[in-house]
Amino acid sequence: MTRTDRIPLGLSTFVLASPFSDDDLQLLAKARAWGYDHVEVCIEDPSLLKASAVARAASDEGLNVLVCGAFGPQRDVSHEDAGMRSAARDYLMHCVEFAHEVGSPLVSGPMYATTGQARLLEPVERQAQWDRAVQGLRQVGEAAAAAEVTLAVEPLNRFETDLVNTVEQGVRLCEDIGLANVGLMLDTFHMNIEEKSLPRAIVAAGTHIVNFQVSENDRGTPGTGHTPWAEVIAALRAVGYPGGVVVESFLPTVKEIAKAVSLWRPVAPSMDALAGDSVEFLHPLLAST
Repeated sequence: MTRTDRIPLGLSTFVLASPFSDDDLQLLAKARAWGYDHVEVCIEDPSLLKASAVARAASDEGLNVLVCGAFGPQRDVSHEDAGMRSAARDYLMHCVEFAHEVGSPLVSGPMYATTGQARLLEPVERQAQWDRAVQGLRQVGEAAAAAEVTLAVEPLNRFETDLVNTVEQGVRLCEDIGLANVGLMLDTFHMNIEEKSLPRAIVAAGTHIVNFQVSENDRGTPGTGHTPWAEVIAALRAVGYPGGVVVESFLPTVKEIAKAVSLWRPVAPSMDALAGDSVEFLHPLLAST
């Protein structure tokens, strides 16, 4: 079975090092040795990563690159303060430019608001926040289109955001933004909390899906919990999803969104074990027809 006979499998750099930097690029050799096809580079601190260095290191290992943002407290396109919104757009544009330079077709993440924000707002306040998110992401999306980069917007569970939790909300946000290069990144961890059925949610998202992250229901190794993996992969095939699948979990050292992801205990014997065991479990599923 060659690598092209199956859905490509990627690994988030959150599993390798956090914040990921140029000094960590030698770790890409581990990703390739485990059997991954691409690496999702998460830009926690833009000052620590050079696009040219990432592109070269990935090419040396035969890995494709995807780009993911980290949306901490200072990165909120739906914030009430115009200065905060501007800073968030600047960060997103850096991610878009970085993606263009490394050959990533997309930038992923919950880019509509800061991660970890949970507030019970009045309907008029929530609509105003929603409208600010739509406006900000439309501005970034228009610029990203010129760079041939797609924005992959990620719904998060209710404990990590108060704005976009479900596939239905994510689809509505994409439709309100109204750009062909703005779609959804779905994540099985969040879907396990928010969706009645993972396969039905995938079907409902349909062609809006442009990226897909996986971890077990406890953020651990796929195949060790109650996620219906065969049904999830079958649903992706049913909607004609053209992309790959990315294994995402978090090291205890994650800083930008540490509190938001609530990582209080190990979810696997080690991150290396999680990365390697994920390949062993997922490759046969991703190769099935």
